[in-house]
Amino acid sequence: MIKSKSSAVIVMGMLSLALAGCQPKEGPAEKAGKAVDQSISNAGAQIEKAGDKLQGAARDAQK
Repeated sequence: MIKSKSSAVIVMGMLSLALAGCQPKEGPAEKAGKAVDQSISNAGAQIEKAGDKLQGAARDAQK
């Protein structure tokens, strides 16, 4: 009973180490997805800047 439990623990440990070493490399689809995410983030920042400028101009026009 103890031998089978210790064997199971050893096997589970070995499987955990094997799976941890198998990290997939970034493929072209993942790279493209990251580029799209970055582009969307940049566009959002530019839109926010433009909105801030418009609000400033509107405030100045009301004065």
